[in-house]
Amino acid sequence: MAATILVADDHPAFRAALAIAVRGAAPDAQVVEAGTLADAVAAARAAGDLALVLLDLGLPGAEGASGVAALHAARPEAPILVVSAADPGAAWPSREAGAAGFLSKSADLPEIEAAIIRALAGDPEPVAWPDAEAPMAAAIAALTPTEHKVLLGVLRGQLNKQIAHDLGISEATVKGHMTALMRKLGVHNRTQAVLAARALGLPLPA
Repeated sequence: MAATILVADDHPAFRAALAIAVRGAAPDAQVVEAGTLADAVAAARAAGDLALVLLDLGLPGAEGASGVAALHAARPEAPILVVSAADPGAAWPSREAGAAGFLSKSADLPEIEAAIIRALAGDPEPVAWPDAEAPMAAAIAALTPTEHKVLLGVLRGQLNKQIAHDLGISEATVKGHMTALMRKLGVHNRTQAVLAARALGLPLPA
């Protein structure tokens, strides 16, 4: 049975372009397409020999790197190559969630084909990751001391009420610091803030 490569993108024209790249890189592979995260997960589970997933982060039903996490959970043995118009800052949460590589949709066809070939060959990082950690590290370094303490509390899994108690401030003040630190980090929720901190190895005090 031929290996299956899943192309998951909500734009039919770009799915077709990725399918062309797949056929150029792996002529014998069976191409399966999906336009939503739910369809992609179902297709991944149904595939007998899933060799690779090409994934757009903007799939309906996905938010941030949640699509990577869902597909990695469904088929952890299959490498996931993100091909997305998302900002390169999305690379680190994608890697943290289980992606093997990250390509911009602006990449040309030979570049995408080469990345597919390397991914199928078992290269753990089929493409160079965008240098997204340096600006994130600078953003964390720019947090105020209190914002940093709030972030550490979030890393420990504490609720705002618990963080407020530990720091001797009101819960409303904690919420204000959370809003400020998420804005500085360019993230939209607590989970993304945790992924950013963990990806950079932010030390967690006992």
